Amino acid sequence: MLPKIIAVVGTNASGKSALGVALAARFGGEIISADSRQVYRRLNLGSGKITPEEMKGVPHHLLDVVEPGEFFSMADFQRLAYEAADGILARGALPFLVGGTGLYVDAVADGYQLTGRSPDHAYREALEALDTPTLYRMLREKLPDTEIDPKNRHRVMRALERLADGDWRPAGKSPRYRVLKLGVSWPREILKQRIDERLRRRLDEGMVEEVRSLLADGVSPEFLIKLGLEYKYLTWYLTGKMAYGQMTEELSLAIKRLAKRQMTWFRRDPAIRWLDMAGDPAGEAARLIDAFLG
Repeated sequence: MLPKIIAVVGTNASGKSALGVALAARFGGEIISADSRQVYRRLNLGSGKITPEEMKGVPHHLLDVVEPGEFFSMADFQRLAYEAADGILARGALPFLVGGTGLYVDAVADGYQLTGRSPDHAYREALEALDTPTLYRMLREKLPDTEIDPKNRHRVMRALERLADGDWRPAGKSPRYRVLKLGVSWPREILKQRIDERLRRRLDEGMVEEVRSLLADGVSPEFLIKLGLEYKYLTWYLTGKMAYGQMTEELSLAIKRLAKRQMTWFRRDPAIRWLDMAGDPAGEAARLIDAFLG
């Protein structure tokens, strides 16, 4: 019988981190963060990283594991997440996989079979020399049903690299755990308000200064721009490409577009049990977990 873990998934600004903490505290659990940007040290406000105070004593894993600019793949995440989950289970605790990076969640929950190869720097340099439309045409030839945004150069390039490495989703699955997947969702207008409120709060807390400090310390603008969203738009603002008002307006729209893509991804998974956030989501989740643990 496979060991059991819980996954709590949802969009940006949905409240999944706080819910994960509440549930982990209730069930004697520990949290594995499933976020592609929170693995980087010093990327705190821009990535929406949970603070030590917000953790409320619940142990968290896979935060701050690499330096900004270092290569970190889905296979790296899966390997470290497996190690964390197995350690949590060995301590008699319950692993909670919490995050909004769908590929990272599924890599662990569904047991993607990945190669874990090192990046091919020569191939990456060859891709860098091509324009984005050409890269997207190459991707469509290899993966005709891709849903990647044709204008998202970074994601198109990463997909081509992963295809070249044989590190792609359909390679097969070998689940290591039985997973209860809980989804956090809000009506569209409420989520938009939550995104705007969260963005204003993080700007007030010093998100611009965080990115300015990273740039001053030698983190490349190219790396920050490839991270997307907050880091891309704040880098553009700080390097003079964009005025502050334009930056905040376009960043808000970009976060909302990401939230829509996140929901499209998660909605395709019939195993996710969606919680009623207007009711008692923690109580509803606790009942589902109790039944799952049996």
